[in-house]
Amino acid sequence: MNRTSPGAIAAEIAKGAFKPSIYLTNLSMAYFQDASRYVAKSIFPICPVQLSSANYYVFDKASLLRDNVARKPQFGKVSPAQMGRLDQAYSCKVDQVIVGIDQISALNYQRTGAPGAADPRRAKVKFIAEQMNLHQDIVFAESFFKAGVWANEWTGSTAYNATAKTFIKFTDDNCDPVKLFDDLCTDIEQNTGRRPNRLGLGKATFNALKNHPGVVERVKYGGATANPATVNERVLAELFGLEKVSVLSSIYNKAGLGETEDMDFICDPNAAILAYATNTPTIDEPSAGYIFTWDMLGDGQYMPVLQYPGENGTHTEFVEGLFAADMKKTADDLAIFLKDCV
Repeated sequence: MNRTSPGAIAAEIAKGAFKPSIYLTNLSMAYFQDASRYVAKSIFPICPVQLSSANYYVFDKASLLRDNVARKPQFGKVSPAQMGRLDQAYSCKVDQVIVGIDQISALNYQRTGAPGAADPRRAKVKFIAEQMNLHQDIVFAESFFKAGVWANEWTGSTAYNATAKTFIKFTDDNCDPVKLFDDLCTDIEQNTGRRPNRLGLGKATFNALKNHPGVVERVKYGGATANPATVNERVLAELFGLEKVSVLSSIYNKAGLGETEDMDFICDPNAAILAYATNTPTIDEPSAGYIFTWDMLGDGQYMPVLQYPGENGTHTEFVEGLFAADMKKTADDLAIFLKDCV
């Protein structure tokens, strides 16, 4: 007799012998982050590559921006201008994560047709995708958003000293954030010919800026009863004359397996990065950084998620995620890292 048929289940319910172990299919408590919180691709552009490692050209800035035009001597010619060129390399390594599925346990969900979170395959594919996004942000923070990465690094202090590369912390009312970013943008522009267009803010830094009296004073008269003035990323971008401001607010658990959870922001909440970056890869324009991504399986994905069966007799299958990218600083003079902002 088929004990899972509707008639058999109804009979067992009538006898009081049926003890269900069923889960809701339209609700679960899963701490997946909103996709908009992941920030790795919000500052520097992705550059897809065909090979796991190769070189790219770096044309000498001094040669390009020097006036090489001279007065032509009569009956003669000027010396040829020198156009310097260097080679730099990228290298994409493959990272992997795997999670297993017990096919025998999953059979109950298949037979009941349980949708949504109750489906172990769907839940674990979602888990793998979340892991890849999390890992991508962690690599971003290690590659771009920490002290010691960029040559041009400024430190928050109680006093301003341009020579020592210090600025007044954003939590101090004496700080003038608009003037500070104008000055920093001008420094980069004078040195490179490119004005920064991106600003990445740690969470605490963003909170301090949006509540800073100097910022609030500049925007408060633009509000009305129906649309009160608020300070958000778009407003800060307009105020600082930038194309984009991103808040780096993704989180992760720093504790290892079996340890008490230790939740924290992936990117330093007290820091910021000001940079010039292109929207897409280009051969005739610099960018402070690039995310070189390798299509390792030839399917157009640098973070593919795949399923495959386990060994015979184990009645298992696995879901894996792969990640192949090199997050590389490509123009040190096109960015400024600000630490201890608050």
